[in-house]
Amino acid sequence: MNEVSVVREGWLQKRGEYIKTWRPRYFILKSDGSFIGYKDKPEVSIDPSQPPLNNFSVAECQLMKTERPRPNTFVIRCLQWTSVIERTFHVDSKEEREEWMRSIQAVTNSLKSQQQDEEPMEIKFGSPSDSSGAEEMEIAVSKSRSKVTMVDFDYLKLLGKGTFGKVILVKEKATGMYYAMKILRKEVIIAKDEVAHTVTESRVLQNTRHPFLTTLKYAFQTNDRLCFVMEYANGGELFFHLSRDRVFTEDRARFYGAEIVSALEYLHSRNVVYRDLKLENLMLDKDGHIKITDFGLCKEGITDGATMKTFCGTPEYLAPEVLEDNDYGRAVDWWGLG
Repeated sequence: MNEVSVVREGWLQKRGEYIKTWRPRYFILKSDGSFIGYKDKPEVSIDPSQPPLNNFSVAECQLMKTERPRPNTFVIRCLQWTSVIERTFHVDSKEEREEWMRSIQAVTNSLKSQQQDEEPMEIKFGSPSDSSGAEEMEIAVSKSRSKVTMVDFDYLKLLGKGTFGKVILVKEKATGMYYAMKILRKEVIIAKDEVAHTVTESRVLQNTRHPFLTTLKYAFQTNDRLCFVMEYANGGELFFHLSRDRVFTEDRARFYGAEIVSALEYLHSRNVVYRDLKLENLMLDKDGHIKITDFGLCKEGITDGATMKTFCGTPEYLAPEVLEDNDYGRAVDWWGLG
């Protein structure tokens, strides 16, 4: 493992995140991506443990230069855990700005080339396991396609957040295509005993191709996160449209219903029962077509006539046999549609 070294250090004017004032900070950029700011220049030989005021990583960052709100300003945008953050800095000259940006970009590029733990991956396609824990999130690395990592995307907007992570609107740098990136924290998935649901969702996404199901474009991992880059349905939730319009016309309801039926029949033909059909899981794409999302409660391996017993789903949409704790089959999806 390479020894961590100081790449660049010096004074920067840093703009506050909440109170937009400028303050001088002494920043140290290290080869491991650490970018640490102090109120005063640290006397390392005297007090090596002096606590910093700012501490974040440039490992997966984007750099932007601007002349506003001050000349010679640059912005660092990076992902901290599952949040996109921006930090704004100002220096005295264009030359100094270029030197800082070159140094930061060099560290970012170096770390990207060293990232052996961040490979394109897919969850193994085998049968669901009864075990739980990190072992069940074992990754099968595909060598047949180019490596994709978090630095290959621009992070534009938070689309949603939940217990396990966030969904962020991203733009792929190489193609300019927009996607929804779901970023899940491994430790939370394991702690909440949601490994099986996460693995199921990954497997269903990668094994299905249908115009009315959300498509998975990429899947990869870091040391502490699972990342799923999916088709972005920018038409919003069907729940939003029904809340706004209050009632759909018969033709519109028939149109949506036909597309949902087509998607459910496709899943059933692959022995998958969806089990969580609700308005919040039905999105519209840019052309107004249905896109079913969130496959965490799917049950695989359910042939025609086979039954399940697990109590799951959303209360308002549960079929009577589920509520009564009886065995149930594929018909629960048709109840949810109705």
